[in-house]
Amino acid sequence: MKIGLFQFAPVRGRPDTNAATLESALRSADCDLLVAPELATSGYLYLDRAELASVSESVPDGPTSARLLRACRETGRSIVFGLVERDGEKIYNSAALLTPTGCSALYRKAHLFDTETLVFDRAGASNDLAVAAGAKIGLMICFDWRFPEVARLLALRGAELLAHPSNLVLPYCQDAMVTRALENRVFAVTANRFGTETVQGTTITFTGRSQIVSPRGERLVAMGVDEEGVRIATIDPAEARDKRGTGRNDLFADRRVDLWAGLLTPPERPR
Repeated sequence: MKIGLFQFAPVRGRPDTNAATLESALRSADCDLLVAPELATSGYLYLDRAELASVSESVPDGPTSARLLRACRETGRSIVFGLVERDGEKIYNSAALLTPTGCSALYRKAHLFDTETLVFDRAGASNDLAVAAGAKIGLMICFDWRFPEVARLLALRGAELLAHPSNLVLPYCQDAMVTRALENRVFAVTANRFGTETVQGTTITFTGRSQIVSPRGERLVAMGVDEEGVRIATIDPAEARDKRGTGRNDLFADRRVDLWAGLLTPPERPR
């Protein structure tokens, strides 16, 4: 199975331009599945909900989804990409998994980061797991990396590859995703963007460094801070089904869930 990632700098406020860029990358990439950044159709920084709504679209009948679905059918490839999803009056930071047969998964970001909390609606449970290109793909978005339960639950449900569209601004996520791959013995594809955006005096700089990581924690692909393009790795999803750490240890069977009741108890806050 050939897995690709696409690192680029989406043009803020130009969904048509970004959709054309995504389609071009998908059609030219020699891979079975391509993973693109978070909010790849819109750009990232929005401080006004009305402006955010102007770049939103529904899935799967919105213009970007329709365009990319056509490309998936014509190429036999699949894509994961981030977008501003509109559902009635709600607006979500979402990631769609499109395959030659349609929209297989649509995940709404569970953990909103910083200014996202001002303009996006908070999502409930959503469809974050599906089979594509012969592998079970689990979806997570950017800041979800900071919560290890996200990757663990996907892996427990059978995910062999974590597709992780991102707009990262903190410097240590890429290293943390190596740990997520190791602790769950799964492949992880973090497709980040690069460049900067400035809105109303607020400037954000993105960290690039997109990567594909193996269940053994190896970086199969590692891009630069401001590098643009598609990078591809050939993987065997079966490698992620073996959870043995040693001949006597299994990462999932050895979990001491009998000791973890406190995970569901709200922590005490300092007074």
